[in-house]
Amino acid sequence: MAKLFEPLQIKSVTLKNRIAVSPMCEYSSEDGFANDWHLVHLGSRAIGGAGLIVMEATAISPEGRITPADMGIWKDDHITNLQRITTFIHQHDAVAGIQLAHAGRKASNNVPWQGGKEIAISEGGWKVLSASAIPFHEGADLPIELTTDGIKKVTGDFKAAAQRALTAGFKVIEIHAAHGYLINQFLSPFSNQRTDEYGGIFENRVRLLVEVVTAIKTVWPDNLPLFVRISATEWKEGGWDIQQSVQLSKLLKDLGVDLIDCSSGGNIGNVKIPLVAGYQVPLSAQVKKEATILTGAVGLITTAQQAESILQNEQADIIFLARELLRNPYFPLQAARSLNFDIKWPVQYERAK
Repeated sequence: MAKLFEPLQIKSVTLKNRIAVSPMCEYSSEDGFANDWHLVHLGSRAIGGAGLIVMEATAISPEGRITPADMGIWKDDHITNLQRITTFIHQHDAVAGIQLAHAGRKASNNVPWQGGKEIAISEGGWKVLSASAIPFHEGADLPIELTTDGIKKVTGDFKAAAQRALTAGFKVIEIHAAHGYLINQFLSPFSNQRTDEYGGIFENRVRLLVEVVTAIKTVWPDNLPLFVRISATEWKEGGWDIQQSVQLSKLLKDLGVDLIDCSSGGNIGNVKIPLVAGYQVPLSAQVKKEATILTGAVGLITTAQQAESILQNEQADIIFLARELLRNPYFPLQAARSLNFDIKWPVQYERAK
């Protein structure tokens, strides 16, 4: 049997296969609301055969958005539109997940196709927050260093967002602690130069993430999976690295986290990243082996054979696909054929099987 199409049970949730739609920002919301674009975008991947569909980075607060067009879950009004999407996904034998996020100092930007530059407050932007008053890149406005009360608000916003996610019908939550967004800014010594209980030594830099996980666990049922996405290395000496990622993953496992989604980079610029096929797979493999926790592999995975090899070699438990599923929503159906494995197609499409 092709391992890519083996079911995977995590707590009470069973994924029909090991193919997950990685959260990908669509920058297509108004005031944080999901709409028909998101229904069709995510729904087509469910029809296409993926086992897990993870909604894009969804802001827990207005100031946590990367752009004004980000998806949001900071108010109850967002729930109804999200329920429409989760219902459709579940009707088609896939599992709906959501990535909860706060952009921190990487907030208040234009959408990529409008240049992606920082939006001035005078033009509708907003003050950005971070672990320390260190800008993401030279020339950017200084972020506001979060106070202890500000940190408590962030933790409370994650908790409230998790409760709304549950009401909206999601069965998996992924906490976004990667790619240079707020939680990642606390983890890295390059962006966190605090001298209080949230800065300095490893135990302090991970404190925000620990508190977010703990808060979410008070409202998220014990029988539903909780994932964390990390940047397993910053690719620069002196920064966050794979050894700290293993240490963090052990800690998160003890807190009840079920899977570590292993990405990398994004917190500092001008670093050389080895962008070759599967370049982040060794990170997933090391976390899986040394922290003895389920992991997801992501990044330049583009073929069924490559994905199958990662699983057969026990380098990951789930394959997160991003750009390949933008190019081809029906990758899972075609992957099964290329691996000589028969899977169920939507009845409406069977005549094309």
